[in-house]
Amino acid sequence: MPVEAFLLVLCAALVHAAWNALIKLEADRLALIRLMCATQVVLSLALIPFVALPAGPSWPYLGASALLGIVYVRVLNRAYQAGDLSFVYPLARGVAPLLVALASVVLVGEQLARGAQLAVLLIGLGITSLALTRSGANLRDPRAVLFALATGCVTAAYTIIDGLGARLAGSPHSYMVWLSLVTSSLIVASLHRRKRADRPPLARRTLVSGVASGVLSYAAAWIVIWAFTVAPIALVSALRETGIVFAVVIGVAFLRERLNLARLASILVTLLGAALLKLSR
Repeated sequence: MPVEAFLLVLCAALVHAAWNALIKLEADRLALIRLMCATQVVLSLALIPFVALPAGPSWPYLGASALLGIVYVRVLNRAYQAGDLSFVYPLARGVAPLLVALASVVLVGEQLARGAQLAVLLIGLGITSLALTRSGANLRDPRAVLFALATGCVTAAYTIIDGLGARLAGSPHSYMVWLSLVTSSLIVASLHRRKRADRPPLARRTLVSGVASGVLSYAAAWIVIWAFTVAPIALVSALRETGIVFAVVIGVAFLRERLNLARLASILVTLLGAALLKLSR
């Protein structure tokens, strides 16, 4: 992986952790996600005059990714209803790079060196193990486990699709802008169908968090889409998920979460995988 791609994807991982921390602090997550996506629609509309239409072969991938975006939001919300965020998030995001690596080799035909394979495995296991360092109550609830795993599967699916779509689009920038416009518009329309009685008035904090999350997630996604065109999809996916390390740091530093030895060991395994990924060829 080129050095500039490695560093930028790490930055995207940090940004991803930041906007997920904002979501964690919000009681009405669907309202915040709706605002986040509405912000992305506005950003995409503003940027469309500056990018070309994606090449024709990429549109089926773009459409499939947009539909999976709706599924992702729905499944993730169900997962958070069934289990704690500190359990669902690492389990879902830890499983995803392992599935992406498998699919990229078997279905896409990408070649990963032994060192890269080990790096992806360490990152995936390190992240997934974070889910096991918290209360075991979530493990006893099959719904929490199943919805978390389903979220990981959807994440892996749209990652592979976006990687291929960005490469076929002619420009990762045009693919990103149009993908965000279509996906965010569909999610906003989907969430707008909630009954008005189920939608409490928006607080100023929710409004600010929603807009900030929209801008941050847009920037992170743009970096990752670009990285898919200059590096193997599996490596970009694994490195992106190291954002959970930043999420733990944010939680400890700002949200008063505890850092025990088990969580520290999981973080060290994840960081070892990231370092090996950079060193691998």
